[in-house]
Amino acid sequence: MKRLIMLTLLLIAIPMAAQIESNPFAKPSALQFEAPAFNKISDADYQPAIEEGMKRELAEIEAIANSTDPPTLANTIEAMERSGALLRRVQRVFGAMTQANTNPTLQKIQAEEAPKLSAHRDAIYLNPKLFARVKAIYDQRASLNLDPESKQLVERYHRDFVRAGALLSDADKATLTALNSEQSKLTTDYRKRVLAATSSGALALDNRSELDGLPDADIAAAAEAAKSRNLAGKFVITLQNTTQQPPQTYLKNRALRERLFHASADRCNGGPSDTRTIVARLAQIRAQRAKLLGYPNYAAFGLDDQMAKTPDNAIKLMTDMVPAATRKARGEASKMQQLIDKEGAGFKLQPWDWQYYAEQVRKAEYDLDESQVRPYFELDRVLRDGVFFAANKLYGLTFKERKDIPVYQADVRVFDVFDADGKPLALFYGDFFTRDNKSGGAWTGNFVGQSRLLGTHPVVYNVENFTKPAPGQPALLSFSDVTTMFHEFGHALHGIFSTVKYPTLSGTPRDFVEFPSQFNEHWALEPAVFANYAKHYQTGKPMPADLVDKIKKSRTFNQGFATTEYLAAALLDMAWHALPADAPMQDVNGFEPEALKRYSIDIPEVPPRYRTTYFSHVWGGGYSAGYYAYLWSEVLDDDAYYWFRENGGMTRANGQRFREMILSRGGTQDPAALYRAFRGRDPVVQPLLEQRGLISDSAKPQSDR
Repeated sequence: MKRLIMLTLLLIAIPMAAQIESNPFAKPSALQFEAPAFNKISDADYQPAIEEGMKRELAEIEAIANSTDPPTLANTIEAMERSGALLRRVQRVFGAMTQANTNPTLQKIQAEEAPKLSAHRDAIYLNPKLFARVKAIYDQRASLNLDPESKQLVERYHRDFVRAGALLSDADKATLTALNSEQSKLTTDYRKRVLAATSSGALALDNRSELDGLPDADIAAAAEAAKSRNLAGKFVITLQNTTQQPPQTYLKNRALRERLFHASADRCNGGPSDTRTIVARLAQIRAQRAKLLGYPNYAAFGLDDQMAKTPDNAIKLMTDMVPAATRKARGEASKMQQLIDKEGAGFKLQPWDWQYYAEQVRKAEYDLDESQVRPYFELDRVLRDGVFFAANKLYGLTFKERKDIPVYQADVRVFDVFDADGKPLALFYGDFFTRDNKSGGAWTGNFVGQSRLLGTHPVVYNVENFTKPAPGQPALLSFSDVTTMFHEFGHALHGIFSTVKYPTLSGTPRDFVEFPSQFNEHWALEPAVFANYAKHYQTGKPMPADLVDKIKKSRTFNQGFATTEYLAAALLDMAWHALPADAPMQDVNGFEPEALKRYSIDIPEVPPRYRTTYFSHVWGGGYSAGYYAYLWSEVLDDDAYYWFRENGGMTRANGQRFREMILSRGGTQDPAALYRAFRGRDPVVQPLLEQRGLISDSAKPQSDR
């Protein structure tokens, strides 16, 4: 009987082993730079590859931890850098698909694997033998003659182990592991609910007349969105992830604007996709984890390894801006109310009116109509003659579209990226249009990360959520969309230019990672770049000079609103993550207004850019206690842009300097030191205030002009 059981197990194991070996993730892809072979990947491939990947990595980790050889950089830390290759391959692709192209099968796999992956991470970072080897190297680092990057890696490993709980007692490790598991389950559920609520919150309309004011291209897109939902003959306005929705800029029907606003702002606040209990518990779990690790709250834990270092530093940066931002926002609201009163409309400005009347004020003050602008921003031209053109002028890059590399969705495009010397440098994927199975917002990631140790090159993707045009129609963008393209490609450049040896050091702190992306936004309005891409999609003629001037003059228009809605969201994030571990579960609908009032940023007409229930950056996107990072990075990016202005502007020499000193360095050095080396000093906040129109040029210190 025993022999029969063993034979049966062996017969089962052989097909399973064969299944893994035939899995497309079992080996590096044969495509250029190991790009994913999407033509060979099916939904059924992910789960076995994840399971086998965890199994293999744990075996590799156990071999490292149990080695009888004295610990060295090579046999311990570099060995860990090499471990987990299968899991790394499948997770990069699976993570991308669950955000950009998900389905019920992938969501089911994600729900099943999330707690297992959490336990897998804990099994590595809470392994006492492994930590003992890491600590031994860390303790000797001063005498090991390490190069700067290797020394940084050793210190990073020790810090990561300690922050993961390596110094805790066995009892506290068990508690931490349980909290980590619960957090992973809740986070997965949260993401699923937000996606469902965003999709189901779309407005279906029967009559075209209800869309009066909406540009024809957007009406056609709404009709196409209805067809995709089997609602032929109707019109569907889909939701973006932010509170305010772009169609509110144009819709003349005030009742419809209000419906659209509430569909957005009330997401996940009741109904089958309610997230209130989830986010309240996530805040509690994070505070409890922080206490176990020796911090008063999660914000203190989260910022300890960031540039800001403490919540107080981040909060001060934001609250110092609140008076100027809210003052400007109230002034903007006053102008809109005057316009409403002049029309004899007889109502008080509400949040769903802001976008519409802001556009009316902009037309009146700057004679600028968004519908006049969009025909000059056709997506492909913006990409090729704007985003790529700027990268060529600054860094010498060239791009060639590839039709032979398989993609995960028909709209996705792939480009070869060539360096200034003509050598292939990276692959770049662009996924530009919104879909019901795609998370909201815009983001960047890697299918393959760069590493000299592993011999890998960057395979980078940008994801956006622009409205897909009807068949045969051009994809026309707003200038805000254009800025988003430049922003996300700034992230892509950060990955493309990476020259790090170790995979762990390819990333940077959250409050530095937005620096390259926001810096890249500046080139959208650079005269030589703008003139190259801002051309009418039908005639090819450049945008008239008077229209260009109007765009530039209106650059700081509505910045009181934009700054206030951002600060409200960022301070709300901080309020949630400043809760102590013993705080009870919070009532979301009570906590949010109280927190905004506490920070004096409770302007009824300007709700937070994201409300708590659908604040995916914070609850599902890695920016917990970190949404302030966009503002922190903006101080850097505006200050760096002023360096370019002071030193000849958009030149290849300046671009090369920025590439070598910032973009290529990843996390190989303290980011504050990297910035000081580039700028020659610490950053100053005045350029940010001027760029946002919160101070005038005359108020700027003479020495910083």
